[in-house]
Amino acid sequence: MREDPGAPKINYLRLSVTDRCNLRCRYCTYWQDWRKLPSKEILSYEELLRLAAIAGEIGISKVRITGGEPLVRRGLAEFLGKLHQVSGITKVCLTTNGVLLSELAPALYDTGLRHVNVSLDTLQRERYRQITGRDNFAEVLSGLERAASLGFHPLKINCVVLKGINDDEILNLALLARDHPYQVRFIELMPTVSQEWWQRHFLPLPEVRQRLTGLGPLLPATREATAGPARNFRLPGFQGELGFITPMSGHHCRTCNRLRLTADGKLRPCLMQACELDLKKPLRLDLGDGLISYLFKEALELKARRACLPITPSYHPGRSMVSIGG
Repeated sequence: MREDPGAPKINYLRLSVTDRCNLRCRYCTYWQDWRKLPSKEILSYEELLRLAAIAGEIGISKVRITGGEPLVRRGLAEFLGKLHQVSGITKVCLTTNGVLLSELAPALYDTGLRHVNVSLDTLQRERYRQITGRDNFAEVLSGLERAASLGFHPLKINCVVLKGINDDEILNLALLARDHPYQVRFIELMPTVSQEWWQRHFLPLPEVRQRLTGLGPLLPATREATAGPARNFRLPGFQGELGFITPMSGHHCRTCNRLRLTADGKLRPCLMQACELDLKKPLRLDLGDGLISYLFKEALELKARRACLPITPSYHPGRSMVSIGG
């Protein structure tokens, strides 16, 4: 594999532990057509730990646990405790919808976990039900408060901006970072469900930033070596930060440092490309760590070849976000 001196170091693995979810967010998948994986197809925690160890050997140092909703899988806290001990893995993070966070936060904190992202697209209860299909708004707010009180940091709020649905709340959502030590991250809607729905509700983040100019100057925050695609900013008088993720209006394929592993053991070099490498088969046939390491390196090679490709509305990830791990 030829090294591109301008390419980022691939050091970040998003690892899905389940395709189950307790919400039904409208931008995630066609739920009426979705079929959950049989339990036997989902990797065991022992298999996931083995793959994480191999990933650590090839340079992955950050692992983010995703789903589905990872907190619905039993035994997650024990798994996280073991993941923190994997050689080469120096940072473990979690993305959750927050519904079960208040209940599970103490056990998660005891594993050593500190980095948590919580999805929250609105501050209105009825609108939350409209977007997610469930009436769990109070539970999410309680989870955020519990996590903050325990000392989780950074505590990030992921907000997908939806034109005509929640874009009138942009300012109020941003002000959460003024009043709390949260990093509020605005995310552009991606064409993962339908073209029609995407075109109706897509709002480019440059327009979002324009609406926030009255808050004061956006001062670039320091970026870590394993940071994802968000561009983060500090504002005078704010306890937290604002972040912007622009996969459509300002694609970050050239600087993307992530691989994705689905709950059924498929390694994806790119979210918006259907290409997948099967790690489960050689894992379960016990064909050796060498072959699995080779497949990880092949994913790096595939990613390098496609690094200059922008995401366009015609791209599609090939299966639902709940099945990929986001």
